[in-house]
Amino acid sequence: MSDLQDTSAAELVKQLTEQTSRLVHSEVELAKAELSEKGKRAGIGAGMFGGAGMFGLYAVGALTAAIIAALATAMDLWLAALIVAAVYGAIAGVLALTGKKKVQQAVPPVPEETVESVKEDVQWTKARAQQGRQ
Repeated sequence: MSDLQDTSAAELVKQLTEQTSRLVHSEVELAKAELSEKGKRAGIGAGMFGGAGMFGLYAVGALTAAIIAALATAMDLWLAALIVAAVYGAIAGVLALTGKKKVQQAVPPVPEETVESVKEDVQWTKARAQQGRQ
């Protein structure tokens, strides 16, 4: 305790600055390591999703062939294929319009609540700084 009393204010500020710098650097390094690990896991998960999508596409192809074959027992093969294609086209159209609507609702991609919160924090800090000057 007597060591701190003998230390000048300038030296204490210098030590505080150095310690703060080391702390921030350590926290940044920890965040980098954590994000790197999470990135690896996310990459593996994304690869698995890709594989699942690929096999799902194969399943849809097989199902399409089965539907066409089933319809072909009651009508010509070309007509069965045309009916299945028309149904798929209608589904794609509905999905496209719904997706377009959702994307338009999400634009602009600005985190509006966060921006507002930061503005409030800045105002609060300015008010406290002005009170401290008075």
